[in-house]
Amino acid sequence: MSLPVPTSSQEESAAKKSQSVMSLYQLLDPEVLANPYPLYRRLRTEDPVHWDPFLHAWVVTRYSDVVNVLQNFSALRTPTPEQLKAMGLEQMIPIAQLMVRLMLFMEGAGHTRLRGLCSQAFTPVRVEALRVHIQDIANRLLDEVTPRGEMELISDFAAPLPAIVTAELLGVPTSDHRQLKQWSADLAEMLGNFQHNPDRSERVLKTAAEMTAYFQDAIREQRVRPREGLLHALLAAEVGGDRLSDDEVTASIIVTMVGGQETTMNLIGNGMLSLLRNPDVAADLRNDLSLIPSAVEELLRYESPSQHTARLAQDDIELGGKLIRKRQAVYAVMGAANRDPERFPDPDRIDIRRKDNRHVAFGFGAHFCFGAPLARLEAQVAFAVLLRRLQNPQLKPGPVSWRNNLGLRGLNALPLSFSKPADSKPAN
Repeated sequence: MSLPVPTSSQEESAAKKSQSVMSLYQLLDPEVLANPYPLYRRLRTEDPVHWDPFLHAWVVTRYSDVVNVLQNFSALRTPTPEQLKAMGLEQMIPIAQLMVRLMLFMEGAGHTRLRGLCSQAFTPVRVEALRVHIQDIANRLLDEVTPRGEMELISDFAAPLPAIVTAELLGVPTSDHRQLKQWSADLAEMLGNFQHNPDRSERVLKTAAEMTAYFQDAIREQRVRPREGLLHALLAAEVGGDRLSDDEVTASIIVTMVGGQETTMNLIGNGMLSLLRNPDVAADLRNDLSLIPSAVEELLRYESPSQHTARLAQDDIELGGKLIRKRQAVYAVMGAANRDPERFPDPDRIDIRRKDNRHVAFGFGAHFCFGAPLARLEAQVAFAVLLRRLQNPQLKPGPVSWRNNLGLRGLNALPLSFSKPADSKPAN
């Protein structure tokens, strides 16, 4: 694999922009978004607990501080209807009413109860049982493109793979996977950005209403004609006589659908780009596919699909010599923590044999990503299949375009060319 690295002038441009006012708001600049790590490095080095005047929030970038925030600060950050009205955002109240039912934005006994019930359905055994089937799906997707000698990795592979897997896991028709992916992308844009885009509000509201109606219909269908899958398992989950309400099942399915698709798609795309930019690493991995589980963890650390998340201080607290007041917002930048040299030696180098690689790409503590086992499994299968079947893959000429999502890092497209195989039968 080969790919020209960024030119020195491009690197200098990104570095100069990171030397202006320190703020995550710089991620709105496409050049900084394409390479946020100089900005993260400056924040981590010069002001690791930083008051961001543009976001009116604290930004933490050291590994130890990010872990502290993820573990001990509150996830109860969804604005109340009253707060939305005060901000002139009454139209977003239906979204807030959905978000408060998501595990992402719950705390305490409510979060523990919901996560405990969901864990009855989303078991490691259920996930691992999908391995061979995920491999079949991945091979079918490549069967369609290998005779051409070219593909667009995101639309041809990285997006449909988790969309089809998610539909099958949920127990809804796989023919709906394109619609599920579109809903997921719409909601992810809101979840991943800290800037409010009024032009997108109507679409996000429509998406939330359509998703809710779709899964409520699916619940009714399950009660009449039960079908194996996560939806059925959530409806049947019971702990001490307690069961999930239909609204809780719907919210749990939505967070599983969005997280499962967006994280995995970005992991595959970001990881493949990283391998293309580091051909020696790709060759090493191709020669020893037993390293794939370790490589997936390193790619998660190196180009984290989820870059930052917000928490609220539960009380006045001192962190890094700064006083954070109760209810002030704090952005935990996982993408910066995963490049912290105090935690990861030589952090800007991909080391697929890295030991003690406890990154925070999936979060930390009670809100550790619920779908992490599935994302890891899909990525392991995806990279194994891609490395086996794509001979001499190269990125086509042209700029690399990153999605305009400041928190959920991923590519718009990754056009590849490769040698046409004489025999394109899948290799298991």
